[in-house]
Amino acid sequence: MEQRDWTDGHVERWKPVLPELDPDVEGAVTRMKKLSVHLRRVREQSLVDFDLDRQEFDTLHKLAGRGGKAAPSELAADLDLAPASVTGRLDALERRGFVRRTPSTTDRRRVDVELTAAGRSTWVGAMDVLGNEEERLLGVLDKDERGLLNAMLRRVMVVAEARGGAAWD
Repeated sequence: MEQRDWTDGHVERWKPVLPELDPDVEGAVTRMKKLSVHLRRVREQSLVDFDLDRQEFDTLHKLAGRGGKAAPSELAADLDLAPASVTGRLDALERRGFVRRTPSTTDRRRVDVELTAAGRSTWVGAMDVLGNEEERLLGVLDKDERGLLNAMLRRVMVVAEARGGAAWD
């Protein structure tokens, strides 16, 4: 017999109330929501553990995603923020030793922001906590099952994105 989870009971409670309820759709959507909430909590705890607030982590994450070096204007675009907002974030991260600003080697009017070893280490540590939990959860699936799950979710996301669900970050 297959193991049951919280969602099985949820679907059983609602099926008599809403006879037209598709238990597979309700089960899948409810499980995705609960997994999303669980992973958000793990991420939030990792930020606490690494003494980062969400804005600091997001900025380090975007900088790391650009290879550890970017112009403030690039970070502002990546974060969808006004340049002045990014300046405040960078000031705080620089005080903590997580980033450094250096004159650009290609344009004297510009500065580059670089991730320091401490910034990279802190970002990687926070990322590892979440990554380990994702591996733990999806580790119950073999490689082919993970590929199938990923492909099925991609098909669902394509439909969601086509409806104008652009703000996913």
